[in-house]
Amino acid sequence: MTDLMKGKVAAITGAASGIGLECARTLLAEGATVVLIDRAQDRLETLCRELGERARPLVVDLLDGGQVSGILPRILDLAGRLDIFHANAGAYIGGPVAEGDPDAWDRMLNLNINAAFRSVHAVLPHMIAKKTGDILFTSSIAGVVPVVWEPIYTASKFAVQAFVHSTRRQVAQHGVRVGAVLPGPVVTALLDDWPKEKMEDALANGSLMQPKEVADAVLFMLTRPRNVTIRDLVILPNSVDL
Repeated sequence: MTDLMKGKVAAITGAASGIGLECARTLLAEGATVVLIDRAQDRLETLCRELGERARPLVVDLLDGGQVSGILPRILDLAGRLDIFHANAGAYIGGPVAEGDPDAWDRMLNLNINAAFRSVHAVLPHMIAKKTGDILFTSSIAGVVPVVWEPIYTASKFAVQAFVHSTRRQVAQHGVRVGAVLPGPVVTALLDDWPKEKMEDALANGSLMQPKEVADAVLFMLTRPRNVTIRDLVILPNSVDL
């Protein structure tokens, strides 16, 4: 541990597994206090006991607009301040549009877009008032390269990228940085609905990354000098041809 984040408070959505959990572990290891936000109460509480006293659980259903809009005072109650907000939670749906389930699309779009934007809306005034802070999104390479086998997911991440680029320009004058990490395929629960053959091929040829590799990229973004913003950081396995 080098204490790169000592004294900082981060809040991460979707923190009970995958990229969110690895980002929490990485920031904790660097001295931060981390509020882990997820709906899985039992798992959150178990994880925070394992992670130590600087890990604080916050149970929120991100599909409940009222709960999302009310997260800031709950974060402040748990940790006293907020320096970093990582809108990480998301869902994945792939497959042909003609064979898709629009109701499932709605849920994914609400989580990937509406909940993410609403959560940033909830915390951004606090950072503007402080004249410092970091807003970070877990986006995807699909947010800049349309992926033929996941058009609805791709559309959600294009929306995230548009929000990141425009919001960053609004709030930069207030000392608030806004950026996105855009990973290629990562071994997380989001890929559970990948076809078995596709997953096996990806694991065999090294075209999947581990969540820790994304977390290290996030740490890099957050530890740049305050006069520098990493707006988009694309991280890909070497064997992905994009």
